Amino acid sequence: MSSIALSPPRRRLLVSALIGAVIAALAVVALPSGPASAHGNVIGPASRNYGCFERWGTRFQDPVMATEDPMCWQAWQADPNAMWNWNGLFREGVAGNHQAAIPDGQLCSAGHTQSGRYNALDTVGNWKTTSVGTNFSVRLFDQASHGADYIRVYVTKPSYDPVTQPLKWSDLDLVSQIGNTPAAQWTPATGGVQIDLPVTATGRTGRAMVYTIWQASHLDQSYYFCSDITFGGTSTTPPTTTPPTTTPPTTTPPTTTPPTTTPPTTTPPASGACSATYAVDSQWSGGYQGTVTVRAGTAAIQRWSVAMTFPAAPVIQQAWNATVTTSGTTATAVNASYNGSVAAGASTSFGFTGSGTSTVPTLSCTA
Repeated sequence: MSSIALSPPRRRLLVSALIGAVIAALAVVALPSGPASAHGNVIGPASRNYGCFERWGTRFQDPVMATEDPMCWQAWQADPNAMWNWNGLFREGVAGNHQAAIPDGQLCSAGHTQSGRYNALDTVGNWKTTSVGTNFSVRLFDQASHGADYIRVYVTKPSYDPVTQPLKWSDLDLVSQIGNTPAAQWTPATGGVQIDLPVTATGRTGRAMVYTIWQASHLDQSYYFCSDITFGGTSTTPPTTTPPTTTPPTTTPPTTTPPTTTPPTTTPPASGACSATYAVDSQWSGGYQGTVTVRAGTAAIQRWSVAMTFPAAPVIQQAWNATVTTSGTTATAVNASYNGSVAAGASTSFGFTGSGTSTVPTLSCTA
């Protein structure tokens, strides 16, 4: 594959036995290393880490993954953040020279980017595939509406075997690309925008890989995605579902049974410069996970805090995308360094896990 030079415009999964008892007291928040709302991924055919998150995100401790989906199992063990942060697989300052920045065998991890968080995605083996026809589309989801300087889609050559061979640049054929495409030209989707790139691979059968390079427009920031496919299917367009808008915690509380999803519960929006709503994402024996969405009013805000008053003193085990402290029956969340600024009418969110049974708090948002 020839190089196209362009000028620049811009962590083992939980150990097998959890150590110690759950701390029934305030936990100082451990934030993820990057903002959940900043980026995006290929959601159809699902990239390796987004596919693992989509299939196992709600039950990543289920040992059945080891036999049903062994490549995802090894990736969750290596670093669960690779899946929680499915939208942060990028490099900066590549200046269009992708082959120089990313060595052969490291294409799926973007050259061991983000301190090696995504290294397990380079592991050679029998990754789950998406069945496609010889005419299909690659759907890229852009959570922050960055838009693109360009997007390039490659398909591996017929001689390449993804099950036994590490991916090299010379294994790729360019099959689709677009140039500068602002986010306003993408299709609106829940939590962001998305775009479909048509691919034609006449005569292809069997396994292959799709490799997508997305050069975002806001910075010299390049995203790289490996998607495993099998030709011979009839699907021509990716799924219509869109990704969640928050990053789950890097660790989760002990569970004795798989969590069960319950319908969201909300409280009325608070008045003033911002409002907040609460939803229960999941519950299990002895705990739950909730998400609070913060929305700016008619004017942009630079920082925010949300007071959550519960019927009884809450036990917050962990939170992400905010710093949470508790006093009596009230837990107060203050924005992280990267999500305090919210445009007028726009929203951001934070999440947390707690002990006991979920109860609906009264929310008060200030900005």
